[in-house]
Amino acid sequence: MTGIFDTHAHYDDEAYNEDREEVLRELPSQGILRVVNIGAGIASCKSTMELMERYDFIYGAMGIHPQETKGLNEEVITWLKEQCGRKKCVAVGEIGLDYYWDEPQRQVQKKWFAKQLALAKEMSLPVVIHSREAAEDTIDIMRAEKAGETGGVIHCYSYSRETARRFLDMGFYFGIGGVLTFKNAKKLKEAAKYIPLDYIVLETDCPYLAPEPNRGKRNSSLNLPYVAAALAQLKGVSEEEVRRAAWENGMRLYRMEQSANS
Repeated sequence: MTGIFDTHAHYDDEAYNEDREEVLRELPSQGILRVVNIGAGIASCKSTMELMERYDFIYGAMGIHPQETKGLNEEVITWLKEQCGRKKCVAVGEIGLDYYWDEPQRQVQKKWFAKQLALAKEMSLPVVIHSREAAEDTIDIMRAEKAGETGGVIHCYSYSRETARRFLDMGFYFGIGGVLTFKNAKKLKEAAKYIPLDYIVLETDCPYLAPEPNRGKRNSSLNLPYVAAALAQLKGVSEEEVRRAAWENGMRLYRMEQSANS
């Protein structure tokens, strides 16, 4: 059985403070052969770097989450640029727009989203995009900054199949995780059925969004077989086919060298 690539995790989160080492040590033996830990602010970028250095199978992305953009300045962007030059940094992210909350102001989020897209282009790195209730502005800024030239992934995809077509036109991948297993995830299921398997990657967003039957509990990469099984059923293919495609897609997304894994 092909190993699993968790393309979006937050193992630096305080939810793992009690047993982080035990959780991470178990992953490779359970078939989780690669993880990208995603930075969401200065502190989490720093702790992501520590995980990258400590574990061979963990890589990192450096970015400032839209909810962390208040007070952001050019000094931080310069610092981010330096970190993006690290050997195991494979993307700029998690960046984007989140209109679910009123703060930070939308103009602030949009400014720093555009700045970080420009940084990704300068560093020749793909981007990890967080977009929540902000599809139109996300697409407008991506087009203005020619994000299709860097490529990347729409993390935790939550929009319609029609919107998926627009991201596909820019060559972006789609991060699919535990929400796919939820009974009320009709819109996501329709979109996932429509999106070609060649453009889907598996992700947890752990410690959040654990799939059924563990919904509501702390998530980890060990839950990804549930997502792969749900996607296989939706697509009418084998779970092995989903695992293999998701592995290859993750490697292409983050421009990593392919390696035999089974």
